[in-house]
Amino acid sequence: MDLLRELHPQALRIAGLLRARGQKVAVADGATGGLIAATLLTVPGALDVFVGGGVVYSFRARDVLFALPREAYAGMRGATADYALLQARAIRDNFGADWGLAESGAVGGSTHPSGAPAGRSVAALVGPGAEHTRLLETASDDRIANMAAFTRNALALLEAGLEPGAER
Repeated sequence: MDLLRELHPQALRIAGLLRARGQKVAVADGATGGLIAATLLTVPGALDVFVGGGVVYSFRARDVLFALPREAYAGMRGATADYALLQARAIRDNFGADWGLAESGAVGGSTHPSGAPAGRSVAALVGPGAEHTRLLETASDDRIANMAAFTRNALALLEAGLEPGAER
């Protein structure tokens, strides 16, 4: 709960930017475990700017939320820019949002299925005329600290991408 209180002012700014644009976002939380969506939902009236999303923590969840054929992932590995961008596009499209935000990472404490090192996260943002990614490497195996850091990274990407002139 402390993390949500800390990030609430940023969520308010993001909601203000989305409202000013008349746009909405859908979120694919990966290693963040739902913290990105939870942060955005701290804003009263979040339904005005947040369409929905899901926690993509298994291949089954990925298949259901993104509805992409397995071939779409050919040659891709988790916690990479290409993988996160594919997820951001799919969550945006499948939820009918203007923006898609996805995070793919390895929080640590166990081995990542694709072998990504603990502490590595890639956030991807896809929207009108814009595609951005942001890599974060904490070099830490602290699962909880990484979840918080990955959430901060993804929200920072979203806020920066929504700033006036960011899509240019």
